[in-house]
Amino acid sequence: MGIKDDVIARLASVPGPDGATPLARSPALSDVVVTGDKVYVSIAVDPARADAMEPMRQAAEAAARSVPGVAAALVTLTSDRPAGAGSPGPRAPGPKAQGAQTRLPVEGVRHIVAVASGKGGVGKSTTAINLALGLKASGWRVGVLDADVFGPSLPRLLAIAGRPELMPDKRMAPIEAFGLKTMSIGFLVDEDAAVVWRGPMVMAAIRQMLRDVAWGELDVLVVDMPPGTGDAQLTLAQSVALAGAVVVSTPQDLALIDARRGISMFEKVGVPILGIVENMSYFVCPACGTRSDVFGHGGARHDAERLGVRFLGEIPLAMAIRETSDAGTPIVATDPDGPHGLAYAALAAKVRASLEGLGPTGGPRIIFD
Repeated sequence: MGIKDDVIARLASVPGPDGATPLARSPALSDVVVTGDKVYVSIAVDPARADAMEPMRQAAEAAARSVPGVAAALVTLTSDRPAGAGSPGPRAPGPKAQGAQTRLPVEGVRHIVAVASGKGGVGKSTTAINLALGLKASGWRVGVLDADVFGPSLPRLLAIAGRPELMPDKRMAPIEAFGLKTMSIGFLVDEDAAVVWRGPMVMAAIRQMLRDVAWGELDVLVVDMPPGTGDAQLTLAQSVALAGAVVVSTPQDLALIDARRGISMFEKVGVPILGIVENMSYFVCPACGTRSDVFGHGGARHDAERLGVRFLGEIPLAMAIRETSDAGTPIVATDPDGPHGLAYAALAAKVRASLEGLGPTGGPRIIFD
């Protein structure tokens, strides 16, 4: 038998949510995923019984950790579906999606900021990293969570090749780079490995990286959101105590259409929009100095004005940004006083000013739903 089979066999000794059926045979066991020597287990429970299910979760974690060859086991309770139900389809926002429910804070973190986009390929992750570095340069203590489970970019953007250590209290220690505390699923899987997880496992992994990481005291945690407005993005926006969202778009109409969808999602769940960034706004030829609006220009500014949200600035399409990002040496860290570094610094200053006006995030700790 492999490690997964061994873990399932050990889970047979743990009673499931009904107190009688072994967890290994319970329909509440969403999935068991093995990545190297780490095991992730997701158990679906009724949110109203989350506190009562904590001893079961701890017992399941201990059982999984007892399997030879397992270095770490992370067991999470989810309620993406009721216990025993089938896999859910896409869900339209209901009453809770209108911002009525309390959201999950992260211990020690004053502000949590989502950097989001309606689609991939607009430079969201590069913007998130350089925004984080700009906030750090302003004197804040900053962490970055790469919440894109299927396409993590943070290890490459910061040239991080190590694995997070498991602390005595079973929390993971964030990996520090350029003065940022960071966490990404990319630290736990090989760069070329595909993460093939269903929805409950994705949310369980994100929740684990938020709650079970020793972030320490941070002024802001920048969350690099997955692109789009699917179930993972909606659930994260509903369940985490976000101080606000920064939406990244390029100027062309197709990207702006998707950016508007992202803004609409955050508004529906009651998350403040800190503003829109127009990335790849223009290109200046390094040889002749001629400016070209490759993707058009000014579309994000126009949309911000039309939607009544703040326009945070323009970031050019520049080889220096691309080269430093690919090299894992972000432009704000390597050339903070250059034109591109200063553009990100101006973005960070606007975001910080907005956050200081909003005050700290907060709220009781709850189960994801």
